[in-house]
Amino acid sequence: MFHFTYLQSIVIGLLQGITELFPVSSLGHAVLVPAWLGGSWKTFAADPQYLLVAVAFHLASAIALFIVFGSRWITILQSAIQGLRKSTNPGSGLPLLTRLVVGTIPVAIIGLLLNKLFERNFGKPVLAAIFLAVNGLILLSVERLTERRHPHVHAKDSDAAIVERVSIGQAFVVGVGESTALFAGISRFGVSISFGMLRGLSRSIAADFAFLLAFPAILGASIVKLPKLLHHGAIASASQGPLLAGTLAAFIATFISVKFLVRYFKSNSLRPFALYCLAVGLISIIRFGLFG
Repeated sequence: MFHFTYLQSIVIGLLQGITELFPVSSLGHAVLVPAWLGGSWKTFAADPQYLLVAVAFHLASAIALFIVFGSRWITILQSAIQGLRKSTNPGSGLPLLTRLVVGTIPVAIIGLLLNKLFERNFGKPVLAAIFLAVNGLILLSVERLTERRHPHVHAKDSDAAIVERVSIGQAFVVGVGESTALFAGISRFGVSISFGMLRGLSRSIAADFAFLLAFPAILGASIVKLPKLLHHGAIASASQGPLLAGTLAAFIATFISVKFLVRYFKSNSLRPFALYCLAVGLISIIRFGLFG
């Protein structure tokens, strides 16, 4: 039976909420932070049930993300329904919703097919460190490739800009790219925003696209894992209180971080996150690769 304390649950919940929508990989941090802390934290993170706890906290993040973007999702769905009814002015809702669905399909399929592979590699700090460094290189490369380009700006209609610049086929490709986030260290949000920027979207609209794509993926992952965690005997009864506390912490942290990031990407770059991932990744590779 898996047992964990209030402190462990709240720390991991806060970590999940803060890092889920930052382009720095929440799962990567869920592996590396306990490894750096060592002791009971390392033992806690080594239990196979720990992955279920980390992913279950995704549900809190999904709820917070939906609250922030709830009106946006309602607008998209209403516009999509108009499109299905062949309204004279259906808007961008149906094409955008199609792209979001297509972009989510590869994540679901690859996640189910390679679930055992991802689970086997989840608790290995050196792999998380390597993937985190790779994530940093991806973000840094995208900034350098796009800094001289004039971004496609469509400030009045972000939905239309996404539909215009990202085809259905390309949405599928970014979904495949998002699947790499199943490896701890690669950021789902980082992959999505990078692809949007490479397609000529402004950083703000690319982030908007990434936020929308994140919701179904995060929600789906938590729905798949949560029943296993709540299965009778999976966790100690004494840990049910800590689980709820960690879930609340994840919700609050996600809500605040999303609010911050929506404003941040209006005028700031990915470079600080890229340098952070590179630094933490390389230091962790040395620590857990050479001295682990």
